[in-house]
Amino acid sequence: MDKLLQVLHFLLANKRFLGLAVGFVFGLLYLIVGFLQTVAFALFLVAGYFVGKMFDDREDWRDVLDRIMPRKDRE
Repeated sequence: MDKLLQVLHFLLANKRFLGLAVGFVFGLLYLIVGFLQTVAFALFLVAGYFVGKMFDDREDWRDVLDRIMPRKDRE
């Protein structure tokens, strides 16, 4: 467990290696499952991040939708 924490601390302190690790994972996904599945996986990751951020910030989903797609009748 201590080794894992040391690796995580190292990756967070050195952003180049974090980017390298992320690139390595996505490269492996590309080789194993293909391009479109890797892109779909990345989109699900991004969507999950924003949903989690919304819950962390205790935002209402209607406010988030209004920021993304403003209503035309308000202009």
